[in-house]
Amino acid sequence: MISSNKVKKAVIPAAGLGTRFFPATKTIPKEMLPIVDKPTILYVIEEAMNAGIEDIVLIQGRGKTAIEDFFDISYELESKLVKDGKEDLLKNLNHIRNNINIISLRQ
Repeated sequence: MISSNKVKKAVIPAAGLGTRFFPATKTIPKEMLPIVDKPTILYVIEEAMNAGIEDIVLIQGRGKTAIEDFFDISYELESKLVKDGKEDLLKNLNHIRNNINIISLRQ
């Protein structure tokens, strides 16, 4: 008998030193390195969300607060974008914030 239970939670390991991308990873976590115009981690989160994941646990290493900060609200930046008529830049990020729970843990 096939179970109808769907996977709703994912754990994403985002630790490690990023030595293969050094020196770029000296100041920027490898997960935040851009592919075209988005950080790599955003592609991973979007794919998980599209697969029906509702809760994501990010396991981060020391010094990787940029990942957590990216998904957090930046009141100054976001109000400036709205004021300048650039709400479309926030559309995807707000969609993720409103539809998935991201839990951040330090390894």
